[in-house]
Amino acid sequence: MKALVLAGGKGTRLRPITHTSAKQLLPVANKPILFYGLEAIREAGIREVGIIVAGPVDQEGSTAAEIYAAVGDGSRWGLQVTYIPQTAPLGLAHAVKTAQPFLQDSPFVMYLGDNLIKDGITPFVQAFEREKPDAQILLASVRNPQDFGVAELNGDHIVRLVEKPKEPKSNLALVGVYLFTSSIFDSVDAIKPSKRGELEITDAIQHSIDRGLKVRSQVITGWWKDTGKVEDMLEANRIVLTDLPKRIEGSVDDATVVEGSVQIGAGARVERSRLRGPLVIGENSVLQDCYVGPFTSIGAGCTIDHAEIEHSIVLERSSLRHLGTRIESSLIGRDVEVTMSEARPRAHRLMVGDSSRVELAS
Repeated sequence: MKALVLAGGKGTRLRPITHTSAKQLLPVANKPILFYGLEAIREAGIREVGIIVAGPVDQEGSTAAEIYAAVGDGSRWGLQVTYIPQTAPLGLAHAVKTAQPFLQDSPFVMYLGDNLIKDGITPFVQAFEREKPDAQILLASVRNPQDFGVAELNGDHIVRLVEKPKEPKSNLALVGVYLFTSSIFDSVDAIKPSKRGELEITDAIQHSIDRGLKVRSQVITGWWKDTGKVEDMLEANRIVLTDLPKRIEGSVDDATVVEGSVQIGAGARVERSRLRGPLVIGENSVLQDCYVGPFTSIGAGCTIDHAEIEHSIVLERSSLRHLGTRIESSLIGRDVEVTMSEARPRAHRLMVGDSSRVELAS
């Protein structure tokens, strides 16, 4: 069995951070989301992985080049990675069609690179190999099914799949993991672009159902998250940090109070602060006279000085200094500086990129 990982999306709901970074490489508990998927694939016993990227990997400054730099040949996970450029984001089924020369006649798991499944995919792969259907879809109960592909079931039988329906007939959304045999290629070739101008994987699976192929579903009972929005990123970060073991590799002075599961990376320094886990602090970060609360990830090389933050993600090399109000439920990008100015007249001074959101406390 092979794996097809999709890492070519633009991440429009996470802009402005994804203007300059691949959404699949945004960190959850200081580890890129994509890495969790690659680990799950390895643990399922799969070794050959094709990664769909947006354009050639040698295009300087592209997300494809960024993903290539992060993942390389996959050897750190014991994987053999092949990069598959997609000419345009024309849908998940188009990605399958693009990957056909790599996949050939092999059964494969398709994994959306911005999804997190806490307990991995091993039982689903094993069920696919045991039951030998033509396709297997994973489903999860969600509160907002209109934002997903939705399955209508009659018992265990899949009646119909609809992509982002205005009036969903169920709350069972398709999780971003699918298992297929090579029979899916005929269905992909048979379907037409949707109103969105994309080849929908839901249409290809529906075509497989309509032509009498065996398509089984399996409902996930554990935790799953599509990390396409800020609140989803923060929730994923919270869940992963909950199981974080305590590990302190950096230095913590005697005036600092450490409570709960806290990880502090090598070279980091914490002075006169209160850390209330679960939380993680990246390598070579400096924290002084600050409070870092639960469910917070601080990236490498950050500075937190006379500031308070909790339930947030801060990416590499950013600094929070001398803030009068606690920061919470926030996603802060790389090389960002947030500080309080004593200049007069008093005013908020902002440099904010496209698609940003700023909330100011009175």
